[in-house]
This record gives sequence, structure tokens and C-alpha cells, in this order.
Amino acid sequence: MHIKNKKGIILITAYMVIAVLGIIGGAFISRSISEIRIAEREKNSIQAFYLAEAGIDYILDRLRKTGTTSGEKTSTLSNIGSYSCEWSLSNNVISAESTGTVNDVSRIIQVDILPDTFARYLYFTNTEHFRWMGWYLPVWFSTEDSVEGPLQTNGHLHIAGNPAFSDPNYHKPVKSEDNFITYMNGGSPRDKTTLSNPPYDYPTFQDGAQLGVEQVPLPSKALDLRTAAVHDGLMLTGPTTIVLKNNGTMDVTNSNKKWVNYNIPLPENGAVFVDGGNVTVYGTLNGQLSIGTNRDIIITNNVLYNTNPRTNPESTDVLALIAERNVVISESAPYNLEIDASIMALGDSFVLENWWNAPIKGTLTVLGGIIQKERGPIGTFDPYTNQKTSGYSKNYIYDARLLQNPPPFYPTTGDYTISNWREKYE
Repeated sequence: MHIKNKKGIILITAYMVIAVLGIIGGAFISRSISEIRIAEREKNSIQAFYLAEAGIDYILDRLRKTGTTSGEKTSTLSNIGSYSCEWSLSNNVISAESTGTVNDVSRIIQVDILPDTFARYLYFTNTEHFRWMGWYLPVWFSTEDSVEGPLQTNGHLHIAGNPAFSDPNYHKPVKSEDNFITYMNGGSPRDKTTLSNPPYDYPTFQDGAQLGVEQVPLPSKALDLRTAAVHDGLMLTGPTTIVLKNNGTMDVTNSNKKWVNYNIPLPENGAVFVDGGNVTVYGTLNGQLSIGTNRDIIITNNVLYNTNPRTNPESTDVLALIAERNVVISESAPYNLEIDASIMALGDSFVLENWWNAPIKGTLTVLGGIIQKERGPIGTFDPYTNQKTSGYSKNYIYDARLLQNPPPFYPTTGDYTISNWREKYE
């Protein structure tokens, strides 16, 4: 082959190699630029999401500090981006929307916000002591007691034997304002396989225990419930008996009204308040109802839901029993007793009548919650054997529906909770 032809082929081949390398290099650069843009957009999207969350946090802060139930706000964060948020109240629900923007990327979060109520607790007390005949007595969780749900006290717990605490729905720890727990027998031994005298304490804190938490103030009056009863509910005066019926009605006995087992439907707004008289309650509820009084509520028999949420999660039956003094279980109540309700004793205690010498009973099951100023005893036990000597063992179970769907006009904690979270896509 002629030498000039060889040089031409080599030159053409070199051009082709250079062209191919150029194409490959260009593709690599183009891909790198594209990946950089994708990464940058992903980073902007994440930052925009955090900014949108900052807008929701701003709304919650305004609600907690000022109670302002409507408004709007735009805020720019230097070198990052901005958020704009707005919120308004409708049908007792605060609807809020927040948009976070970074460069040309936006993310939108929408939430529904509800006033936080004491129905969020299975068990809440201001103190774990009880005033009785001039004494200020500690009240104990003991062997055979089971508490399944959110528990908090503004005092400290007293533990004897092996009670069990858990929160199967939210897995939150038991909370106490004080930084210690009192154990009757000094707590658990180092070697848990050894049992000897004196007995030891074996509490089970399935989700842990958090001590030294901030105090949550307990209200002393059910003002919203009273107001609702006056305007669109049922307001009564003097001693009253309410027998709940599974057909959505109730039989009411009240001497001032001259009613004897007078059958009426549940109030449309679900509010009943009795001024100047104790209220005796039992029966089966079909509906949503809150019963309150500025005296005592007395429970003489089972208080049940027509549709049990433990077997049917679609149940809409909810009940509150709110006394500005005590909620008292009658000594004549059944051997095993169930109360389906969120119970509040704002002035004093949830307590068994004659608890110190009542007969030995079975188990008290509460499906809902117990909120009380001073913890009241529902029985006694032998401190040496941890065996029950009067009253009931405790089986307290939280009704998780109450967190977002509390009974009507239930007292609030002063805080707010997000009941529905979603991201809006455009």
C-alpha cells in the first residue's frame, strides 16, 4: 500500500477515535450535569419539605401561645427559601396548609388540628395520694393490676409487687413529674431468680418510665360542658339517675322535673349537666354523650357501649363521666365491673365506696380513661403477700379512638394535636 494512503487511514482513524471519545465525553458531561441537577432538585425538595413543616410548627406555636384560630404567615429564611402558611377554624377543626419553597421547588403540607383534651390519657392524676380521715395516704399499684395506655402523674408512683404498665397503641413511657418512684419493698432484687422474705417488687414498664416531666395542670370545672348543656343540651337540677339504653335513649329520674324513668333521646349536642345533685349512672350507651355534675357521679352497675370498640373498631359510641367532686363506685356494684367511658374527677377522686372494708371483688375493667385530682383507692391489699384484701383489681385499657374523637365538650389540656396529616401534590 502507498505510504500516503497509510497516513490517510491513520489520520481518519485518529479522527474517528477522537470523535468517539468526544461523544463519550460529551455524554458523560451531560449525564454528570443531569445528575447534578437531579441531586440539586432533590436537595431543594427536601429543604422545601422541612420549610413546609416549619410553617406547621409556626401555626402550632401561635395556637399554643395566643389561641388564634385563624391567620396567615410568610417567612423567608436567608440563603435557603421560604414558607407561607394559613389556617382557619371550621366545625371545631382547624384546617392548616403550609407551602415550603426553595428556588423553583415547592412542597405543600395540609393538616387538621384539634384542641388536645384529657381524653388522650388512660390514666392521669395530680397526685398519687388520697386524703382520708386526716391522713394523706399513698395509693399503690400492686400485683394483678394492669394498665394498658398513656399514663402520667403530676406526683410520683407507688409500686408494690408486679403490676404491669404498657402502651400498645403509642408505645410511650409512663410519665411522672417527680424524679423517683416509691417501692413498697425496695424495688427489684439484683438476682431476679431468687425470691425470699421480704418480698420484692417486679413492675413491668413495657415502654419504659420517664421521670421529671413537665407538669400538666388539671382544670377544676367542666365549664364548656355546662355551657353546652344550658344552650342546646340537657340541664337539670338536684339528684338525678340516668339509665342509658341501647336504642339511643336514656331513662331519667329527677324530682325537680317530676320525672321517674322518663325516657328521652340523647341530647343532640351530647351534653348533660346536673347542678346541685349527685348523678347515678349505669346502662348501655348508643351514641355520643358527656354527663357532668358539680357534685358526685355514682356508678352502681356496668356502663357499656352498645358497640364495643375492642371487637368492632367502627364503633362511634363514646362517653364521658365528669364530676367536679368525686366519681364513686357503689359498694353494691357487681363482683366484676366494666365501665366504658373517659372518667374525670376534677375536685377529688375516682374511688370505691367504703374501700377500706368493702368485700373482696373481682376485676374493675375501665375501657377509656381515668383522670382525677387525687388518686382514690378501689381496694386494699396485704403488703406482705401483695394479695388483695378488699375491693377490685385493676384492668385499665385505653380506648385509642378518644385521642382524635373525644366525648363532647371534654376538658382540654391547653395544647393542640394533629389529627390528620397529608402532603398535597400539584
